[in-house]
Amino acid sequence: MVNIVLVLACLLIGYLLQRVKDFPDDAPAALNQFVIYISLPALALIHIPRIELELALLYPILTSWIVLFLSMLVIPPLSKVFNWDRETTGCLLLTAGFGNTAFIGLPVIEALYGSDALQIALMVDQPGSFVAITTFGIIIASIYSAGTTRKRLILKKILLFPPFITFIFALIMNVSGVQAEGVALGVLERFGATVIPLALISVGLQLQINMDRKHLLPLVYGLGYKLFVAPAFLYFLYVILFGGSGLMVEVSIMQAAMAPMIAGSILAMTFGLNPRLATLMVGFGVPLSFLTLACWYFLLLWAA
Repeated sequence: MVNIVLVLACLLIGYLLQRVKDFPDDAPAALNQFVIYISLPALALIHIPRIELELALLYPILTSWIVLFLSMLVIPPLSKVFNWDRETTGCLLLTAGFGNTAFIGLPVIEALYGSDALQIALMVDQPGSFVAITTFGIIIASIYSAGTTRKRLILKKILLFPPFITFIFALIMNVSGVQAEGVALGVLERFGATVIPLALISVGLQLQINMDRKHLLPLVYGLGYKLFVAPAFLYFLYVILFGGSGLMVEVSIMQAAMAPMIAGSILAMTFGLNPRLATLMVGFGVPLSFLTLACWYFLLLWAA
């Protein structure tokens, strides 16, 4: 449970650093850029070349993609009903549409189901969440931050974005059977390990307990979708419709119920998509998810 304690500690440290007068005002932007340009690409180069796809793993692999595409069907219509601006809509797609299946998901799954369930959880995270955020996440961020920008410029922004370039390179490594090893692997692991502390301290630096009323409704609907609607839909699809059962299905549903992804929040802040709401989605979503995950765990236990 070290990762969970680390997540909460980093949020608290960032929040307390707001009160340090000598701490730079632009620190969150600098931390975000380091995560986007260094930390996330390092993780891609470690994990994507090691992915082995098997037909039996379709449940966990499809989980993150289903959550993302369902958010595209739910959030834009809500945006029209409540007249939210483009920045708010894009922010919710990047936060509610992607789950924290690694930093919170992996330790939670191991604690609840044991180490044997980690391989299933990794299949939700790596070919699912990680690939989705480095492809569709960048596309969403570019489109909703572009305004009247031409499609050609949006495409250029995507193709030149460092995490996307790294993702393509990592796919080439996968196909070629090349993996990072030795000193290269050690260096990448050190850089990849900076994602949790830097990203969450950045979120904590921008977290405000008293929020504007304009953020309350999108926050409630965003967290409502991520913590309740998405896992409920996966339960209906996997268990009721397809008749699935067992550890594979349970872990997949639990991963669908994880808090909003930190990387999605960082992307939203980097592209200027309602940064305040992005911090609130993670700042409130992470602690709240511990309660909702307990509810889903006991529900699945009872249903089994």
